[in-house]
Amino acid sequence: MVSIDDMFEISPFSLNKAEKDNLLKNKLLLLTEHHRSNCEAYAKILSAYGFNPDNVKSHYDIPFIPVRLFKNYELLSIGRDEIFKTMTSSGTSGQRVSKIFVDKTTANNQQKTLIRIMSDFIGKKRLPMLLIDSPNVVKDRNLFSARGAAILGLRMLGRETLYALDDNMQLKLDEVQAFLEKNRDSKIIIFGFTFMVWQHLYQELLKQGLKLDLSNAFLITGGGWKKLVSLNISNADFRAALNSQCGIEHFIDHYGMVEQTGCIYAQCEYGHLHASIFSDVIPRRADDFSVCENGEEGIIQVVSVLPHSYPGHSILTEDKGIILGEDDCPCGRLGKYFKLTGRLKKAELRGCSDTYADKF
Repeated sequence: MVSIDDMFEISPFSLNKAEKDNLLKNKLLLLTEHHRSNCEAYAKILSAYGFNPDNVKSHYDIPFIPVRLFKNYELLSIGRDEIFKTMTSSGTSGQRVSKIFVDKTTANNQQKTLIRIMSDFIGKKRLPMLLIDSPNVVKDRNLFSARGAAILGLRMLGRETLYALDDNMQLKLDEVQAFLEKNRDSKIIIFGFTFMVWQHLYQELLKQGLKLDLSNAFLITGGGWKKLVSLNISNADFRAALNSQCGIEHFIDHYGMVEQTGCIYAQCEYGHLHASIFSDVIPRRADDFSVCENGEEGIIQVVSVLPHSYPGHSILTEDKGIILGEDDCPCGRLGKYFKLTGRLKKAELRGCSDTYADKF
């Protein structure tokens, strides 16, 4: 049996369909039995499914639970004395938030996985990092928002970090310019949620009539597209604007959620989101939850081998998407590659950047 530690020694996009399917089946079956034995509520869910592990032929047969369940119930498979940190999903005023209880083992594995995945896109060398956010977002080390959790995880990729915004979410232009001057001969990482990059970096520079040379940067973004789409700003518009104002050429968007922290789906140079060996994406039809064919839009189910402290290893999201192919992306990475197509109707606004953007 391949352990999680063994998986960290494997390139995250190097297993073909047969190899990955076998790995996920075995790992997810073990997790399912672990959570059945340690989470009473989850055991009841499996009983309602009539789940029998002997009938599992692939990881597609592992029962999923709806992501909204985490908003209504505290689901955990560890003793409360083992909780290392609690992460919360983003929510606008009046919305319930998901609470995800993480032990040290799960937290460490989430961090290692995030670094392994992103290193495949930006290299293994730690680089100076500019965070388009305020340090306030990570002040409470025991209770993390999805935004704070993402920043803390990705911050491990940096060897020197600067928060570009002050406590009032204003751009610290002098400090940013000094940071860029200091690192002008190095590649750097810029990370921020999409709307925040647009609002607090691009719009602020535009307002001041300034241009920054960020041609040496990898811009890592995620979430916040709902607000930009409402402003009639497409992905292509976003990239063109940042390229014009800052010279940015390397864009890496990603898809992820607090319920499966660590297992992000990063976008390659061909604009495709990729599933690593640690996770998978399964679009399902709304009428009977059967598996969609490649090219057919469905509700996205995500699986992850990481959740040990809570039963979040197989989740039905409220997002829609399409599998574009598997093992044959022009970028050379193996595994499924896909695109998101939207949210289910009446689904709550939940992206961390979208939630922040909703204030504007």
